[in-house]
Amino acid sequence: MQISAEGTVVEELARAAAESSSGRAGRTVHGGSGRILGQTLVALNRGAVLDDNPNPAETTFLIIRGRVRLSAGGEVKEGVPFDLVPVPDVGDYDLEALEDSVVLLTVARPSD
Repeated sequence: MQISAEGTVVEELARAAAESSSGRAGRTVHGGSGRILGQTLVALNRGAVLDDNPNPAETTFLIIRGRVRLSAGGEVKEGVPFDLVPVPDVGDYDLEALEDSVVLLTVARPSD
């Protein structure tokens, strides 16, 4: 799957987030249940938050569009397009959209 800041999938998710009462929309682009590596495109309207998310292992956000703020374990990081923002290994994290945004969430889950 090709992903770009102006790509069809990004546009579809941005429209779905705009129409959603939660202000969010997502689509798995790689991996999923039972896989170690998972990647999900997530669109967030300005002000929408992914909150109280557990960090199961290594997690990153690649900012595709917009501007976001990651809060985890007392650390706060902001990201803009093409920033790769790693989630600190501290338990729960929150990601807030400071502008309408699309991010690629990558999670490497521990294997059993």
